[in-house]
Amino acid sequence: MAVTAGPLAGVRVVELAGIGPGPFAAMLLADLGADVVRVDRPGGGGLAIDPAYDITNRNKRSVLVDLKSAEGPARVLELAERADVLIEGFRPGVAERLGVGPQECLARNPRLVYGRMTGWGQEGPLAHTAGHDIAYIAVTGALGMIGNPGEPPAVPANLVGDYAGGSLYLVIGVLAALQHARTPGGAGQVVDAAIVDGTAHLTAMIHGMVAAGGWQDRRGANLLDGGCPFYGTYETADGQYMAVGALEQQFYDTFTELLGIKDEAPARKDLARWGELREAVAARFKSRTRAEWTEVFEGTDACVAPVLSLREAPHHPHLAARATFTDFGGITQPAPAPRFSATPAVITGGPAQPGADTASVARDWDVPGLAGKGA
Repeated sequence: MAVTAGPLAGVRVVELAGIGPGPFAAMLLADLGADVVRVDRPGGGGLAIDPAYDITNRNKRSVLVDLKSAEGPARVLELAERADVLIEGFRPGVAERLGVGPQECLARNPRLVYGRMTGWGQEGPLAHTAGHDIAYIAVTGALGMIGNPGEPPAVPANLVGDYAGGSLYLVIGVLAALQHARTPGGAGQVVDAAIVDGTAHLTAMIHGMVAAGGWQDRRGANLLDGGCPFYGTYETADGQYMAVGALEQQFYDTFTELLGIKDEAPARKDLARWGELREAVAARFKSRTRAEWTEVFEGTDACVAPVLSLREAPHHPHLAARATFTDFGGITQPAPAPRFSATPAVITGGPAQPGADTASVARDWDVPGLAGKGA
């Protein structure tokens, strides 16, 4: 059944199947209540895992359409005609060659929001070249900021580019364009969500600090990149880690007192002695286990937290109390976010299985051709 809960209930979204940021953006819309129909291709083409575990396809429905068949593009255009939003993540020009580009879709539905998810964007010297998260965050300066001085940049999985700079900006753009399309005199439009643009936008504050002389353009030398001894991670006696973020003076005072170095720690504003301060902090953390330090700092204003693994995170007392993670269909997964007081977002279905919802979508969206052989 179509998702009916959440603030986007009643919004129809067509997702042309892809991998990475496009499906995640569509999942977020589905989590918020949109009726998301994923157009899968025969033979797959998604992640190299069992589709039953791909939770980026939760809360969606799936139909199979071969866009290279004679009738495939017509089926997608019929869906687009009945949709509010369409999301695709092909290289520039591919959707046009397949006959489902913005021109064709907007001709059928002038109020459609056509969301395009790419790494390099729809235009520019690299627009037609392949790429992945790591390349996109590399050229924007974001990757070069992460890691220790004198060491290679640390790769932050694909969270900064694909999902933060990509998916979330696509969702913001789609919702803004949808608002415009629904206002008097408004119309549909194309949203060009490039991961390089979104990731660059994420560094706005840092660029301001660089211009003001408050940030050095190198790794591990600044307040928020691990260069500061009271904003970083420290190993514990059992080989685990604690994260410290005691930036403000009052929090720092609590931190040094609970750590047991208040009377011996060098002045925190004396940058020349930051190395000495770091060594003192590191030595203390190595004297106890992560569990012991967690007990010391838990519930205080020292701004210290244990560094947990993905499997450990759902069991953290605060996250457990908030139900930040949930179990659905036998899979522990993040719950929908953010939260709404009047229209709560919920998980109503597990990962959509390719083609499993063809009959229900054909009926609900009044596209009977979907169930035909030509799809």
